[in-house]
Amino acid sequence: MTINTLLNQELVAPVSIGLLSELMLKNGLFMAAAESCTGGLIAAACTDLAGSSVWFERGFVTYSNAAKTELLGVDAALIAQHGAVSEPVARAMALGAIRHSLAQVSVAVTGVAGPTGGSPEKPVGTVWFAWSVCGSLQSEMRCFNGDRASVRQATVHHAISKLLTLLGKKFTLASRC
Repeated sequence: MTINTLLNQELVAPVSIGLLSELMLKNGLFMAAAESCTGGLIAAACTDLAGSSVWFERGFVTYSNAAKTELLGVDAALIAQHGAVSEPVARAMALGAIRHSLAQVSVAVTGVAGPTGGSPEKPVGTVWFAWSVCGSLQSEMRCFNGDRASVRQATVHHAISKLLTLLGKKFTLASRC
């Protein structure tokens, strides 16, 4: 494990996950994670916090295309048409995590962590994210630099940070799920 990986874990786990826990508990929400390139690191970051079983409902590690289809219901034709690392697939993963769990909130990530697997259209470090928060679906693409561990940790950090932003906006407006 590199120093950068340790620093990223320190940033994500204690501060962000604590805030996420507070928001989830305050609003009586459950969360699910649908992960490809991170291989369960988002779920691990969440469950590192004692008591997370009250709000973290489940994680799906869907590293293969078949797993995305079988566990999350992502249409195989969607993967064939756009590729696993794409906005439509990330969005389908986030929605699938909601449909196949008791959660009202989900985060999905699919990307190219490297060092191989990249292409000119989707270079190493490309990650598609999707968040479903109480029926509202958002997605975005980011490209991270660094080695495999750095890309994966940056993905976890961004996934949780953006989720906090979306939850904060949702519940600052006094809306409920």
